[in-house]
Amino acid sequence: QVQLVESGGGLVQPGGSLRLSCAASGMISIYAMGWYRQAPGKERVLVAYNPSQTRGGVIQIDSVKGRFTISRDSAKNTVYLHMDNLKPEDAAVYYCNAGRIDVDGTYKPFDMWGQGTQVTVSS
Repeated sequence: QVQLVESGGGLVQPGGSLRLSCAASGMISIYAMGWYRQAPGKERVLVAYNPSQTRGGVIQIDSVKGRFTISRDSAKNTVYLHMDNLKPEDAAVYYCNAGRIDVDGTYKPFDMWGQGTQVTVSS
């Protein structure tokens, strides 16, 4: 089990960029890692995940494909979500998570979450 702390959120204009960071207190190399987001009045949804330190990331939401990138630096026990060309509909609280890849190939979260970081997209 690891403790997760997100940072890097803030106010950005449409079309702008942000890089979110998730710092872990322990080794993340043994986990799949994911980024979720939750907009007001909406359920928390998986945005992207990274299966392992030796595999590339996967974007789960069609609307952010080509704009968001997930990556990790296992030496720093940190996971990143780089977001380009941000849109108002991207505004949400973004959460980091540790999980696993299920037998069906999907990302399954453990009960291992950060506190979230707010992303606001507005002119």
